[in-house]
Amino acid sequence: MDLVVFFSSLVVFCTFALMPLAHKAGAPILLIVLGIGMLLGVDGPGGIRFYSFQTGFDLGSIALAIILFAGGLETERGMIRNAWKSSILMATLGVLVTALVVGLFATYVLGMPPLVGLLLGATVASTDAAATFLLIQQSKGGLGVRVKNTLVLESGLNDPMAIFLTVSLTAMVNGGVPNSAAEIGGFLLFLGAQITIGLVGGIAGGRALIFVIDRMSLPNGTYPAMALSGALVIYAAVALLGGSGFLAAYIVGIIIRNRLRRPLDNILNFNEALQWISQMALFLMLGLMVAPSHLLKDIWAALAIAGVLMFIARPLAVMISVGWTGFSVRENIFLSWVGLRGAVPVLLAIYPVITPGPVTIEFFNIVFVIVVTSLIAQGWTIVPLANLLRLGEQDEQEDVAET
Repeated sequence: MDLVVFFSSLVVFCTFALMPLAHKAGAPILLIVLGIGMLLGVDGPGGIRFYSFQTGFDLGSIALAIILFAGGLETERGMIRNAWKSSILMATLGVLVTALVVGLFATYVLGMPPLVGLLLGATVASTDAAATFLLIQQSKGGLGVRVKNTLVLESGLNDPMAIFLTVSLTAMVNGGVPNSAAEIGGFLLFLGAQITIGLVGGIAGGRALIFVIDRMSLPNGTYPAMALSGALVIYAAVALLGGSGFLAAYIVGIIIRNRLRRPLDNILNFNEALQWISQMALFLMLGLMVAPSHLLKDIWAALAIAGVLMFIARPLAVMISVGWTGFSVRENIFLSWVGLRGAVPVLLAIYPVITPGPVTIEFFNIVFVIVVTSLIAQGWTIVPLANLLRLGEQDEQEDVAET
């Protein structure tokens, strides 16, 4: 155990220490963590064999819940008022369009079975909260307020739709297409439960949590841990009831940020640090799960899908969902490019692999390559593109016009 603590703590410490270098080089820190995980894995000098996809899925889900809760804590009321319509459209209609375009390409160009192709499209359809929160933080100076708020809210809200599509299509791949009204109704009921229970559970649980915290007198250092543990209770309870625990965790964070009467500094600082650690642990674990030598088998198919996702599917999704809602041409271009994929697609790719069906580990490897390609191509170009499009200047001009 001492050896495990030594190496795991050393990796986290070194990753924090590399953050200034990553900022200067423009490299997304998550890529560095992912690379460290692959070096420690079965094909690297570390030689660690981590093949338990079920364990990876369970631990990754907890880490993602913590990340979303911390993201909610960073979401002020003004952000919601400014961008809730556009973010909801992108989190629902945008996800559907992305999944359909990628699925059709995988089916008709790469020759995948139709349902497997659509399943692949659903898996990579949602933007990733961990990657988006992190890279938006690194790009504060060059983004307009409405664009930044839309991207952040979209990444926190689009998980229920992606989960619904992935779970439903996995069931179809394993058991066949529903051919009765009852089966179709069951799928729609599942979607409604994910969103409704997640939304109601997050709002009710968040208000109950701040009611308790505001009326308790505890040492200041204990409030952050209490808030986090309460958020995880709500996340797990909502999931047990059949709702989206991720959506609930995100909403709890928003409610605490905007309604808690006690000073928030301790809670915000604690969860910011824990968010970083969770991101690092999540991407480190995903790196451990991958054997780089196995990625070469389907590398060209994965790169082709990544290209379609970034240059065709995402722009179409933006144009159809929010292109007509008042964004300028420059803003639409930026929204079309910044569709960062990260931990969520990789976690969703684990789901059909661990279920009894025809989907194999090659499916996971393809999604992994798509995510890495997105992080490299899009993560490295966010700041230069924002500066090139002068989004910050446009936002300042709008503020002046409003005053």
